[in-house]
Amino acid sequence: MSTSDRSAPHVGTFAAEHLSPSFPERAARGTASRLRAWQAAALDKYFATEPRDFLAAATPGAGKTTFALRLATELLARRAVDRVIVVAPTEHLKRQWADAAHRVGIRLDPAFRNSQRIIPRAFHGIAVTYAQVAAKPYLHRTLTETASTLVILDEVHHGGDALSWGDAIREAYEGAARRLSLTGTPFRSDTAPIPFVSYVPDEQGIRVSQTDYAYGYGRALADGVVRPVLFMAYAGKVRWRTTTGDEMEAHLGQGDTQDVTSQAWRTALDPEGQWMPGVLSAADRRLTEVRHSVPDAGGLVIATDQTAARAYGALLHRLTGEEPTVVLSDDKGASGRIQQYADGDGRWLVAVRMVSEGVDVPRLAVGVYATSSSTPLFFAQAIGRFVRARRRGETASIFIPSVPPIMGLANELERERDHALDREGSGDELLADDLMREAETGESASDALTETYAFAALESHAQFDKVLYEGVEFGQQAEVGSLEELDFLGLPGILEPDQVHELLRSRYQRQMRRVAERPPSERQPAPLYRTLKEQRTLLNNLVGLRAKLTGQPHGHVHAELRRVCGGPAVGQASVAQLQSRIDFLRRQMAAGG
Repeated sequence: MSTSDRSAPHVGTFAAEHLSPSFPERAARGTASRLRAWQAAALDKYFATEPRDFLAAATPGAGKTTFALRLATELLARRAVDRVIVVAPTEHLKRQWADAAHRVGIRLDPAFRNSQRIIPRAFHGIAVTYAQVAAKPYLHRTLTETASTLVILDEVHHGGDALSWGDAIREAYEGAARRLSLTGTPFRSDTAPIPFVSYVPDEQGIRVSQTDYAYGYGRALADGVVRPVLFMAYAGKVRWRTTTGDEMEAHLGQGDTQDVTSQAWRTALDPEGQWMPGVLSAADRRLTEVRHSVPDAGGLVIATDQTAARAYGALLHRLTGEEPTVVLSDDKGASGRIQQYADGDGRWLVAVRMVSEGVDVPRLAVGVYATSSSTPLFFAQAIGRFVRARRRGETASIFIPSVPPIMGLANELERERDHALDREGSGDELLADDLMREAETGESASDALTETYAFAALESHAQFDKVLYEGVEFGQQAEVGSLEELDFLGLPGILEPDQVHELLRSRYQRQMRRVAERPPSERQPAPLYRTLKEQRTLLNNLVGLRAKLTGQPHGHVHAELRRVCGGPAVGQASVAQLQSRIDFLRRQMAAGG
């Protein structure tokens, strides 16, 4: 008996007993039942030509697994393939795929090891990791070529993690009958080509990935498939000592140089300071508010490394009196604890990378982005853990540091990206990717940054900065625990997207009224470190908010400010002239005008 005979049951014998009896007779369009509109449309596009390679990009939480498994059942039922192999980034995701496949009648073995050499006869196929394939690509090539195989490459950008990995994936699956590549985020920041992805020149001549079907966050939000995301940004004063013995002080996110911003950011994330306890306390208050209407809502803290994760877990324990679930990638029981948390109603989960990609915990509603990674890929994967909608009205609240790299990514949440081959990734992006890989393998994720930006954290204090929603900023800086902060933390946990804007606007107006009503002696003076650039940024943010609320063009709002307040264009205006316009806008919004 051949390897194929031993390891690949023919769909006409085994699968006919275990797949839905109606599958062999079902036509392609029959797959649309109980599917979301985008899934049905993607299936229709696939079956219009039945290509060998198909790349589907859908925002996290949109249902890529459901789409892929419906495609697999259809191809098995039509006898277009006899075997299914799923390649996933992690061991946990292998089991998650196998569980999902079982529910639709496909039996995948997630416990397959390279030493087995053949697929057990009782299964339609296997679920493996990219690392497994890279270890023995020739074995996986044999498994693929001994039966007509559909290979599902989950989060296919991992095929570009290293040149050797890309080569191994190509060697293993070059002979596959069908290949379905899936991704839920922007592709990698570097320029390593991803196997089985086509690249075409864009308008600038840069070769970018060609997606066969795309379903972005903006469309998914409009369809009610994902939750609205509110970003709660926190600033604050931080102080640290450099290796030369100099003491440095900065205000988080206040337009400093890249080096100073990096050191200030890492100082804020130090669990020994007061910034993280302040932010965790605010996030826990927000979680309590959400749980009034969503009783099982959970929170996730994403840490830079394992040492920080343990320390954040201890902080949450002291803060809440409840032991959080701490998940570390080198712990053999990590996958089980994630599932136990997903099935329970505990408040907090703390992790490094285990839940940053693909892991399905739908009850996560509040997040704390306590990591120094600033790559678009990692950020989008992390935020993707919170956006899966279970019912209309659920919102997600993500607490972030008010630093330019993260604020920029939050502003661009809806932007769809392609993978570019001809553009170099920045050194910071590549460094952050390396740090995250180290975190996943249990190594120190801070060594590289410490070598480049060596310092010792001395002091940090958190301050509520603003709420960012759909690219519009609401609120102004306030002390942690103040009424101004609590106004935003107390937003209801069930809101429609249009209600979010209206409530944020009303909270901001109330904050402005409180500031205006304070006696002059109690008003905080403008900080001395404020620069022209910072004033311009603040004014432009307020103009953007005013334009969003009134429907007027930005230029019209700026022209009205010059008419009322006087002075030249923004680029030539003094600090006093800019402050006059800022104060005018704040008074308008406080009055509801």
